[in-house]
Amino acid sequence: MKRASIEPGLLQVFRIFVGIRLLLILIGLRLQAVVPAQRARVYLLFLLLEAVILLVYLSWSWFRDQMGRAYLPIAIIFASGSPIFEQAVAMVLRHENILQGDSATGGIWGLVILLLVPLILVSWQYSFRAVVAYIAGTAIFELIFTVPTAARIGIDVPTLIGVVVVRSLLFLLIGSIIVRLMKAQREQREALARANIELARHATTIEQLATSRERNRLARELHDTLAHTLSGLAVQLEAIISIGEEDPRAIQGMLEQSLTTTRNGLQEARRAIQALRASPLEDMGLVLALRNLATSTSERANLDLDLLLPERIEDLDPTLEQGLYRIAEQAITNVAQHANATHMRVRLTREDRRLEMRISDDGCGFDPENVEREGRYGIQGMRERAKMIGGDLEIISQPGEGTSIQLIVEEIDDPRSDL
Repeated sequence: MKRASIEPGLLQVFRIFVGIRLLLILIGLRLQAVVPAQRARVYLLFLLLEAVILLVYLSWSWFRDQMGRAYLPIAIIFASGSPIFEQAVAMVLRHENILQGDSATGGIWGLVILLLVPLILVSWQYSFRAVVAYIAGTAIFELIFTVPTAARIGIDVPTLIGVVVVRSLLFLLIGSIIVRLMKAQREQREALARANIELARHATTIEQLATSRERNRLARELHDTLAHTLSGLAVQLEAIISIGEEDPRAIQGMLEQSLTTTRNGLQEARRAIQALRASPLEDMGLVLALRNLATSTSERANLDLDLLLPERIEDLDPTLEQGLYRIAEQAITNVAQHANATHMRVRLTREDRRLEMRISDDGCGFDPENVEREGRYGIQGMRERAKMIGGDLEIISQPGEGTSIQLIVEEIDDPRSDL
């Protein structure tokens, strides 16, 4: 059966209320221990049993799974109906001098307190119609049980009815106020959720637009560098073929010119690739860029951040630096958007020539094989970037147990050979 959707914190308040009532019943049972009447002890033990049953019902999630939408109404009916029944029994026991004081329900006005908390819970969870139904139901139930009993033992019935009417009017006012407040809070939550969805869509649109612009810029850079260089080189090689072996000096000059063209083209290509590096790396370097990325993302996603980064990392290959930042960017974005986590940890260490980066969270987790096969969360892109920089990417995750992404890169000297 589908589990009922209950307002956050409501069940916790309900359990606290039942726990306090259980404590008061135990105190009352202790005070009544001096009374030898067997019926009084049975009555108080009955109250104790009711409170224990309700507390177990509210604390065991199995009942919630089995009852579905009826879970909370059953608890509220039990919590409000049992004090009314107890009140009727207590009236008889006090009349026969078997029970001392006002009983564990606290007398007629004490019943108001025991019925007020369920009223608050009904107003918290349901609509005003449910509040009216609760007030009418408790009033009718009390009149059915207590009025005949009061008339039989000589208690003033009009006074009892007046108490019920006054209590119902007071409950109606309190319930209407709580319902209005909860309605406003739900509307604010829904508006915030819609705003978050629109913001996510807007951010996705901006990201797609930025990607499109970057692709266009990359196409222009490649056209202005590689295409121009290769076309010129092709013309020179065709000229060499047309000359053949008739003029070795001319061929030598053309080969030197082709080599110069190739070197210039290589230099332009390197400059274009360098221009494609992430701008945060250009402005701040890897460590500060990672710190800024993790901090801003955790603040935006309301995450507790545990950040462990070195003060600086020097002499790092630009390609390796770029790959590390892009993998961290994707992993941190996944935590904020998909993990439903409360805590994120970002760790980067460098020992000798070994770099280790670990990004973990305490979120919902996932099955890495299924997710990677479906092409979600950018995992394939992270693996490709890790392979490009010679790193080993490991993803550890299970549903409900969070996620840990670890990248290990062994730095090696990569001397560039001149053409």
